[in-house]
Amino acid sequence: MPSREQLREHLVATRIAGPVATTRERNLLSYRLFAAGDPRVLLGLDPERLWDVPGLLRLMADRCGVSPDPAHRHGPDTIDPERTLSALDAFADRLARAAADRVPVLFGTGHPERLLGFYAAVAAGLARAGCPVLTPARGLPLELPTGRGARPYVLEYVRSVALVRPDGAHGSGTSAPAHNHSPLPVRAALGAAAQAGDPLPRLVVGDHGWVCGAGQLGLAALGLADTNDPALFVGEAEGRVLLTVPLDDAVRSSYYRPLTRYVLNRACLSQ
Repeated sequence: MPSREQLREHLVATRIAGPVATTRERNLLSYRLFAAGDPRVLLGLDPERLWDVPGLLRLMADRCGVSPDPAHRHGPDTIDPERTLSALDAFADRLARAAADRVPVLFGTGHPERLLGFYAAVAAGLARAGCPVLTPARGLPLELPTGRGARPYVLEYVRSVALVRPDGAHGSGTSAPAHNHSPLPVRAALGAAAQAGDPLPRLVVGDHGWVCGAGQLGLAALGLADTNDPALFVGEAEGRVLLTVPLDDAVRSSYYRPLTRYVLNRACLSQ
């Protein structure tokens, strides 16, 4: 089990934190799009206040550790590993509280190729602790926006974690789960559960639209976010997202395993 210092070294060595692959240009573009109200970057959040680019930059410097210098416009950007570690501690403590109360939990990811293993391990730990891990609306067809217009997808669960897959591949295993930012899957899942009279989650864990969409609906939500996903950090600042862990969300999936062990151990959810 990694110590905090060992995990800090791992975060920097794998570029999950420290100097990260997400560029300054990409971050600033996301902040401009968020300030303009672009739904691709809002991720289902309806901000309570107007956020301009300088305000977003100050927020992201405070929450993530990106450079606060507005003149820094090109090249690499950073995530403060200490902020990541502190957020992981708080994330684990929230999970421990959920386990103690045995609350129903919903997991969903728009980064299945990278983060599925992390969420699946946490889901299994909470299930062992007695939390119902919900899987509403399995197989539900969805129309989701893409750069080429709306496209058909199917809501699926892999190891109790919700994701979307292009329609036509349901059950075939021939098409990879999709990278997705939309809040529509969590809205559809929650709507289907409510219509059927099934239990609703008291905690939603994930990323992208899964967290922002659930938080906007008033559900307790927490998750992981990169420096080009300001919506989760705005949601946290405005009180609709419980907690956001800043990290690079697109490194190799195996690099997240030490984080998984650290979180499960701190939350007392390890086998």
